[in-house]
Amino acid sequence: MQYNSGAQLDPSQMGGGGGGGRIAVGGGVGLIVVLLALFLGIDPGVILGGAQQGQQPSGRGSAPNPYAHCTSGASIEQDRNCRFVAYTNSVQGYWSQAMGQNYQRATTKTFDSQISTGCGTATSQVGPFYCPNDMTVYLDPTFFDQMLKGELGAQGGDAAEAYVIAHEYGHHVQNLTGVMEKVQSQGRQTGQNSAGVALELQADCYAGVWLKHATDDPHSVITSITQDDLNRAIDAAVSVGDDRIQRKSGGGVNPDAWTHGSSAQRKKWTATGFSTGDPQRCNTFGSGA
Repeated sequence: MQYNSGAQLDPSQMGGGGGGGRIAVGGGVGLIVVLLALFLGIDPGVILGGAQQGQQPSGRGSAPNPYAHCTSGASIEQDRNCRFVAYTNSVQGYWSQAMGQNYQRATTKTFDSQISTGCGTATSQVGPFYCPNDMTVYLDPTFFDQMLKGELGAQGGDAAEAYVIAHEYGHHVQNLTGVMEKVQSQGRQTGQNSAGVALELQADCYAGVWLKHATDDPHSVITSITQDDLNRAIDAAVSVGDDRIQRKSGGGVNPDAWTHGSSAQRKKWTATGFSTGDPQRCNTFGSGA
């Protein structure tokens, strides 16, 4: 993934710093088990408990923005962490254009080890997630090397990281359109043909759509998406398939327990989003996935 050193970045779309509160996930829970339930998911409050709808985490917004210095594409060369600003700006730039006045800006917030969110207290074990209560994408940056490349065996790279964040912003779009609320009102569902899996696959498709359009704006910080970038993004999607994670956890493959879709499903819908470039083609609910 290539960056335009002269492009302006908007660090106000970012935040950082941890939050307080009791850790809701017991220390004896294995990382793979937690990821199997929540990885790249939505609303960790489903098992973490904590804040209710509309409740904000304590101390939110009080810490200085650690990305304030990330003001241009050249900043990425000076501080690699500024790439998270580039991903976030690009994804939100696309959806702002695609949805117009219906789009409301979200925030990407990084943390170290644990954080208090509008959906409850979360740890790094949860993996990247989107909280609809405070419209924020949360991630511990160490996840990409320690889990995505390490435990889960993905190739990694900037395009793989950008896919993860774009997937979470896909959930933000679902929140804005009401799709998320409709699915969640049906209760927590599992299984390869469940509405919950369809929600995740649609977020994958939306991530692929963004990747297709990431270089459309001549002023965009992202100037080039290569075939290798696409391959790495799809490889990341494959690496977090429920069947693959189940195998890595030491058990057999059980499609009835799937929460996010198989590697094949995730590859299919990420590729569909990229090949069509059309969010209207991301109807995972009516396709049988």
